[in-house]
Amino acid sequence: MSEPAASLYVGEVKHRRLRPFAHRFAYRVFSICLDIDRVSEVAGSSRLFGYNTARPFAFHDRDHGPRDGSRLRPWVERQLRAADLPADGAIRLLCFPRIFGYVFNPLSVFFCHDRAGRLVAILHEVKNTFGEQHAYLIPVAGEGIVRQEAQKQFHVSPFIGMDCRYRFRIRPPGERMSIAIRQSDAAGDLLIATHRARRLPFGDLNLLKCLATHPLMAVKVIGAIHWEGLRLWIKGARLHQRPPAPAEQVTLGRAE
Repeated sequence: MSEPAASLYVGEVKHRRLRPFAHRFAYRVFSICLDIDRVSEVAGSSRLFGYNTARPFAFHDRDHGPRDGSRLRPWVERQLRAADLPADGAIRLLCFPRIFGYVFNPLSVFFCHDRAGRLVAILHEVKNTFGEQHAYLIPVAGEGIVRQEAQKQFHVSPFIGMDCRYRFRIRPPGERMSIAIRQSDAAGDLLIATHRARRLPFGDLNLLKCLATHPLMAVKVIGAIHWEGLRLWIKGARLHQRPPAPAEQVTLGRAE
């Protein structure tokens, strides 16, 4: 049975900081998982969802990849080929949709398959609140739960330095999906972030249900980042100077 062109994922994001003091928060979110070759088809099936146009919900190419509004597949294919990875299968993107024209995606995830349908790589696209973006392209070894790691190359939180490593544990989108990221330094784990969600069929009714149960979600995401940053500062978290963004768009990680 083929995968749908789009699905909704409803769940929760949690962050837990372990050092130098405990700090945690959680908020409910919903995401959309799109086959990037079939976004026009998805938009054509909906009155509420648009592709590169203004609708209550929308997906815009310029929010991802090269950020210039061009189609995303050629950009992802270039990254895969540069890493000697297959680039001939479906590419599905898990991200927050635009809601009434606004979106901020701290993490968007491209699930890249080969022609036989096997998941061969994941591209983790990270944005910070300074308008910068960087991606980590990591091969997938085997099937089932995906485990990956990468050296941190991109400034995200002003309260965590750059000398860190990421470890990913991912259940790819199905009836359920989950992403767990452990950020560690030489002394061990610093931060654990998780995103767990269940799938809903894509459609206007479920979009409206998501809007009703997650009001102001797009604003809440960026608001939560700044609010939790203020709480950390009040607790005494040390600020780290922001380094220049990496010269390269993509960093290659490795499968565990």
